[in-house]
Amino acid sequence: MSDELRPSPRYKPVSLFVTCLVDMIFPQTGVSVVEILEHLGVEVRFPMGQTCCGQPAFNTGFHADARACARRFLVAFQDAEVIVTPSGSCASMVRHFYPELFRDDPALYRRAVWAADITWELTEYLVDGLGITDLGAALPPTTVAFHDSCHGLRMLGLGEQARRLVGSVAGVTTTELTGHDECCGFGGTFAVKMPEISSAMLDDKVTNIAASGADIIVCGDASCLMQMNGGLTRQGHPARVMHIADLLARGLKTKTP
Repeated sequence: MSDELRPSPRYKPVSLFVTCLVDMIFPQTGVSVVEILEHLGVEVRFPMGQTCCGQPAFNTGFHADARACARRFLVAFQDAEVIVTPSGSCASMVRHFYPELFRDDPALYRRAVWAADITWELTEYLVDGLGITDLGAALPPTTVAFHDSCHGLRMLGLGEQARRLVGSVAGVTTTELTGHDECCGFGGTFAVKMPEISSAMLDDKVTNIAASGADIIVCGDASCLMQMNGGLTRQGHPARVMHIADLLARGLKTKTP
């Protein structure tokens, strides 16, 4: 099914796919997603059987292991009406590669296509799915720039959604980051297999962040957040990368009346 023909997510409860990295390293981001959705009056459910989407195994070529993860995902979310995740990377795995994994299994292929059709990355869900760009949030004067994560940008067409949401936060000035659409060097197992190249890419990203003048760099994937904040910390730079869900949730706590 094409993206234009996907079923509308409006007026339906959301099943949150929190992702591995958010669950293990950035749990507050998961809380932020829930706070945003509940602020909008959306019922949030959390399937307890969820684990990994299987992307690390898939990207490394272990497709049998990826299928095992995908089968568990399909069982965990079998009752979902809408699936929302704070990760363009994981959303793209479900949307684009689950059907590919099960192309030779008609029953599971149908379930994979079903899951792909109801899965949304958070900013995509808010802007494209619900038609919301202004949450009524506010922050102290803050300059924000954007890092467009690879999978979200190239496979889901994300980017403008985050800019519209953050641009509507009172007190925020947005600016563009040089190389905003260039990889931060994480790339899942790429950073482990090719650390020298990964580090060189990260150095370029940190240099651009330092030159941007931004107080906060916003991104939509925890892996990029982890990678870039590590580089900034090691170089002693005060700027930090924040998941867009955390920025928006922070703004809701000081929202205008």
